Amino acid sequence: MVEWLAAVAPDPGACRWEWERDPRGVALLPAGRRWDVLIIPARLGYPTLDVLQRLVARPGPVLCDFGDERMGFFVPPGTAARWLGTGVRGAGRGTWIVVPYPGRTTGAARWLVLPDGVGTLTDPALLELAMHEAAARLAAGGDDGRS
Repeated sequence: MVEWLAAVAPDPGACRWEWERDPRGVALLPAGRRWDVLIIPARLGYPTLDVLQRLVARPGPVLCDFGDERMGFFVPPGTAARWLGTGVRGAGRGTWIVVPYPGRTTGAARWLVLPDGVGTLTDPALLELAMHEAAARLAAGGDDGRS
């Protein structure tokens, strides 16, 4: 999984070296090459992830910031440019993402779903479906998926 993530770095070898030297560190990686990231508020993100995990055996990678304010779902490249959801920020070509060493916790972000190393990403249509179901659950007074 480290190789898969580091492959998008301008210097993959330097990225791996930095992570190996300080596995609590982070790398700044460009989105839009192998993946885009859709960033949503965690209040919606946790129940969305819960729904996704019921729909598919394994969703794509998911990051969460340490303030538990935002979550980032890794989706196929080009998705961010086409996404029209309110309250969703897209990180695609031309943007950079703070990415922690896989499997370790940092001060900036943590993995909720680790990359699998072979490139599994969340299908945008399934993510949209999961977000709608999660929003309906929240509107009805359901939990936020953290339990």
